[in-house]
Parts: sequence; C-alpha cells; structure tokens
Amino acid sequence: METKNISLEIKDKVAYIGFGYNNEKSMTTLDEPTLKEAKELVENVKGKVKSKEVVGVIFFSHIDSCFIAGADINLISTLKTESDGAFGAEQGQLIYNDIEDLSVPTVACVHGPCLGGGMELALACKTIICSGDKKTILGLPEVKLGLIPGFGGTYRMPKRVGLPNALDLILAGKTINAKKAKRIGLVDGVYPKERLISMGEKWLKKNKKKASLKESVTDLATDNFITRKIIFQKARESVLKLTKGFYQAPLKILDTMESGASKGRASYLASEAQAFGELCVSEQSKNLQHIFFLMEGAKKYNGPKSEKQVSAPARGAVLGAGTMGGGIAWLMSNSNMYPLLKDINNDALELGLKQSSAIYRNGVKKRKLTFEDFERKQRSINPTTSYAGFKNVDLVIEAIVENLDIKKKVFADLENHVSDDCIIASNTSSLKVTDMAEAFERPERFAGLHFFNPVNKMPLVEIVAHDKVAPETLEALYKFVLASKKTPVLCKDGPGFIVNRILIPYLNEASYLLMEGVPPQDVEEACLNFGMPMGPGRLLDEVGLDVAAKVGKILYDSLGERVRPIDLSDKITELGFLGKKNGKGFFLYDEKGKETGPNPEVMNLLPKKKIHMDEVEIQKRVFLPMINEASMILDEGLVSSAAEVDLALIFGIGFPPFRGGLLRYADSEGLERIAKTIQEYADNVDAKRYALSDYLKNLVEQKKKFYEA
Repeated sequence: METKNISLEIKDKVAYIGFGYNNEKSMTTLDEPTLKEAKELVENVKGKVKSKEVVGVIFFSHIDSCFIAGADINLISTLKTESDGAFGAEQGQLIYNDIEDLSVPTVACVHGPCLGGGMELALACKTIICSGDKKTILGLPEVKLGLIPGFGGTYRMPKRVGLPNALDLILAGKTINAKKAKRIGLVDGVYPKERLISMGEKWLKKNKKKASLKESVTDLATDNFITRKIIFQKARESVLKLTKGFYQAPLKILDTMESGASKGRASYLASEAQAFGELCVSEQSKNLQHIFFLMEGAKKYNGPKSEKQVSAPARGAVLGAGTMGGGIAWLMSNSNMYPLLKDINNDALELGLKQSSAIYRNGVKKRKLTFEDFERKQRSINPTTSYAGFKNVDLVIEAIVENLDIKKKVFADLENHVSDDCIIASNTSSLKVTDMAEAFERPERFAGLHFFNPVNKMPLVEIVAHDKVAPETLEALYKFVLASKKTPVLCKDGPGFIVNRILIPYLNEASYLLMEGVPPQDVEEACLNFGMPMGPGRLLDEVGLDVAAKVGKILYDSLGERVRPIDLSDKITELGFLGKKNGKGFFLYDEKGKETGPNPEVMNLLPKKKIHMDEVEIQKRVFLPMINEASMILDEGLVSSAAEVDLALIFGIGFPPFRGGLLRYADSEGLERIAKTIQEYADNVDAKRYALSDYLKNLVEQKKKFYEA
C-alpha cells in the first residue's frame, strides 16, 4: 500500500512499520492523517498475519531523535464536544487494540521521546526495547494538559509496571529515562540506538512462540481488593495535597482507574474514552493547552531580526559570585559553557561556588545525575579575581550589587577586557537597562537578562531590550536561554520589566489590606485558594523583605502614586526581619527553612481591630490591580502581546496555570465587569491605586478582549 507518513516494509516475513516517513520535522506526532494511515496499515498487516505472510512486527521511527512525541495537540484543540473527544479516543483505542491482538510477536524499538500516544502504542506491543541515549524519555504526560491518556494508557500501563508505578507516572505526567524504565519493567531491554532494530529482530525470534501480551507483573494491588483500595486512597490524598483540588484531570484519572480495575478491556476503554471526552473540552484543559501553545511559541525567536547568522554563545563568564552569580555559573556549567566566575576576593568566590555545588549535590541526592557528573561540571567553573581569560568568552552576565553607579563603573572596565564580539548582559531586577547602556562604548552588544531566584528552579528569564541594542544581541541571548532549558520572554526596558512591574501592585495591595485590619491569614488563604503557589506574605519572605522594599521604592520613583508602598515594609526591615534568609519575616522559619508560623512581632505592627472581608473581595482587591497594570504594559508597548505577559507571570511567579494566565483569566471573567469593579475601587478605596488604564477602557469600549487586541 502507498504510504505518506508511515512506512511498511516486509522482509523475511517481518513487517517493519516506521513512523515519521517523509517527515521533515524533528518530532513525530500523531495527527489525523497519520492516525488514519496507521489504521489502514495495521488492518493490512492483520490480513498478512492471518495469511502467514507476516510472523512478527517491529515498530520504529525514521526520525533520528524521536520515536513518537504523542498526539498532535492541534488536533485535540479542535475537539468541540465531549462526544467528539470520546469518539476520537475510541478510534485510537481501536488501532491499538488491533496491534495488541496481533497473534504474532510485536516489538516497539524506541529511540528519543516516546510520550503520550507514542507510549500507548508501545504499550500495545508485546515487547518494548529502547536506546540508552539521553534523548530517550518515556511517559504519559497528558495530565499536564488537563487530560487522561485516551488510547488505552491507563489500562495497559498498570499491567506492565504494576499499579503503584503506573499511578506515579500517570498522575504526575512524569517522564523517565531508559535506565528507570528498565528498572520498573516498562521496557524489556536497553541497547545502543544503532542496534535497536537488530535487537528487535532477536526479540521477535525469542518470543516466536509467545504471541500473547506480556503477562502482568506480580501486583498485589491488582489482585487484592483491599490493597488496591488503600493505594487509590493514598494516591487521592497525595493528589489533593499537591494540587489543592484545583486540577480535575488527576482526580478523573483516579476515578477511571479505580472503577475500572476489575473491568474487561472493552468496558474499561469505554470509560477511559468517556473521561477523555469530558476533560478535553473543559475550560481547564483548554487553558492548559493554551499554555502549551504559548511555550511552543516561546521556542521560536520572534524579536527584531538581523542579517547576520546568530548562534547561542558557547563560552560564558559571570561577574559577581553571590547567590544569583553562583546560580548563573551553575546554569552555564550545566550547559557545558565552562564559565569563569569573577569576584573581588576569594571569600566571595567561595560563596558562589558553594551555591553551584549545593545545586549539583541536590541533583546527585535525587539521582538526577551521578557524582562523577557533579564533579566534572562543578570543576568546569573557573573562579578568578582577575579578567584573565575574559577575551575568550562569548557572553558575560553581571550579577553584582543593585547599584547603578557601581554597575556603570564595572561595565566601563569590563569592556576593555572582552572581545569585540562578546555580549554583555545585566541580571538587574529593577534598574533601567537604558541607563546602564550609557556606560558602554558599544551599547549594541548589551542587554538585560533577568533571572529569577533560585536560578536552578525558576524557569523564566526576561530579556530586556533598549533602543541601541543590536538585533543579533537579543537573538543570541534568546538562543542562550533556550539552550539553558529556560523560558525566554522578550520585553522593552521599563520599570520592573514585566513580572516585578505587575507583582508590585499585588504585594502592595495585600499590605494595604493588612493595615485596613484584614487578618494576615485571611489574605494568605484567599490568594492560595485562588491558586497561587504561596500567599503574598510568604512570597515577600522568599524574595527578601529588604530586597522587596528596595525594588518597591525604585518602582514608586518611576511609576508614581499608584504603586506607593505602605510603610509596613520599612517598619519590618527596621526590626531586622529580612524574611526566610534570616529566619524572620511575616513568618518564622527553622534552620532548614521550613515555616513554623506567623511572626508575632510583625503581627504587633498590624491594627488590633480586625475586620472580616469576603474571600472573593480580597481576591479582587489584589488581582485586579495586576490586570490593570498589565494593560498599561501593553499600552506602553513593553511587550507585543498578552501571551507574553501570561507566559512571564506563569513561569515567573507561578500564576495558576489552570487559569491560563492573568490576561486569559481576565478575558474569561469579562473585561467590562473587571473595568467596572476597578472603577468602583477607584471611587471607594483609592483613586490613584485603582486608576483605570486607558488601554483597558478602550478594550471595553471596543468590546474586545486582551487576546483579540
């Protein structure tokens, strides 16, 4: 038969089915044409098995770096009704059932990502083998899109790896490497990628007489009703603790798997398809799919273009060996950039090296890297108190004290010690990049590169442009951030850039509520119940109350009365409470950094008379100013779209992903309603803090949304 997306070759009575045939993309996905072709091809092979023309089947990929990355999200996003979703899942299930039911040995030869629908296809085979390459990852990540695996994944995974392992993989959407996959029984063998097909042929011969699906692992959870019930109960408790009940998909997955534990295949898969249909059209899944598309969009540089060929910097250096400098040095070393780490004395350098070492040691502890890898990467950081070697680097990131005059002096000196092609970036969080650029003879090579603390955990990096920056500088920095496995967002220079600019009204308003007499716990819980990862008090403690106060004053000087900080922060810092870093802030912390309760001395600074405020009212008071400020950022052209604002806030402060982002949330709530409430607060709370932006006002008048502007 003629094929376009999947090849079929029969040699010595073995059918070789190859995905990604004639595919110029780097990833293989299961789009509608591919699934249709797979259905016809499997039916063809079934006939040849019946006529004894085929005695074994090998599945593989023509794409060198990918087996199958899953179903095409664009296809899922087109599903409009529950019945459409359920029908789509059923069609995929029928194809995989036919693969599972083939009366001959079948082997999936996996190299590269084997995820979602690709993993489910592999599970339908009698044998799964994979390459030991670091590119090879396996898993069912559908839950991250608010979905349940819909092609039989929740049915077949427990049969292969046991219920506890299956729940661990499916509920968190975990991906695992070849070594762990072999350890838990997900794959039967791990081989060099060059030998995968030949080893697949050996497995066919080995299993020639064994045409039935691999028997279930010995699993008390499957065989014993009471044990199974306990496991599901514990899993449900764990999910609720982790997600606080905000996410529908993991609970739906648990319900489907538990209720179907004693069902036959047909009945179980019908339940799985129905659950997929319900989830795929839910608002939550649509929001999570929206974030997926934002992330995919962020992988492509869309800033000003240069005629020059631009690549990511290969060698790096960091100026300043504090917490941030050590974290950035870790990032560079982890990306094989062999960084230089410079500071003024050895004591400072030791602090930076301790920071990078602590990150690597934690990776060893969690078995994410070997001790040998840790030693090799840590040794690749070269500490120095001089500029020796700086002529050989492509990128220098400054992470010194947040003082404009000091930074300018350092930059003027630095420029004499680097090559003409070297890019220089500042990790400033609040100072104007335009002002810093004045220190350079060649400002076109300079830009802001704002990392968030801790560098190893926070995925966002703001790339900040100024009027004189060259397009190739921005593009090179963008590629550096992507190569470092971070999410870049490009913005123009402005007070606080994106995240801090929008965060300040949120933190300010929380403080004003406290001084109005709203109990701190009520403010914290209202924000947590909205979906924020931590309340504003905890967030201030994490950032550092001294740092937050300093940034707040800088933004107040630039933005004026609408972000006027309350004097509570000054009073707290005057008492020496800096937050988590010295164990005392809004909350108290033990030696391990664990919160132990509110700080009574801070509570004494608040009004004795407490007032009750409705939780929804608290949420409106703190989140509506963020929406208003974000609209001003768009009006000023600091970013080009609402998508960039949402991406920055999701990855910068953990704005609840299930809401799709701040501005997508605003669109769903209704801008007219939001603008009306902001105006009411301007009339009744504070005219300056709640002054309605012209941009938002115009959107309402034009009956447009942020994502339509």
